[in-house]
Amino acid sequence: MLTVNFTEIRNAFEFVGSGSPSQHHAYIAKDSGAIYWTSSVLELEEEVPHDLATSENYIEVPHKNTLKLGQGLALSFIDQELPHEYNFVASLFRKRGAYRRFKDILQYQGLLEKWYAYEERASDEAIIAWCEQNQMQVVHEAP
Repeated sequence: MLTVNFTEIRNAFEFVGSGSPSQHHAYIAKDSGAIYWTSSVLELEEEVPHDLATSENYIEVPHKNTLKLGQGLALSFIDQELPHEYNFVASLFRKRGAYRRFKDILQYQGLLEKWYAYEERASDEAIIAWCEQNQMQVVHEAP
């Protein structure tokens, strides 16, 4: 079983999730655990293998939407913390700028820090579950 460093996987996950699903990618080498980063919009200096996207030797780090950590997570939080605002917040996600407005509401309600903790906990749990599904053992120090 491949051993991977949680902090490194989390950093790769955050990089992939920082853009649209087609902008940033990260791949984990199955033999070494090395992580390779690519971007269609940023110029990265790291040399990467030419067959990252096509070889069976690499596992692509998923985008947060793939792990259901986008809109669905935000609405789950609203359902728990502000159930009377659920329909209004759900309607925000039909337009551009939804996350900014979502966070504005949380700031106004004094829930922004609670949201960040909720999001981080859910992300950590999803990343660990994803690693386990892909036969990777997560360690919290250098592998």
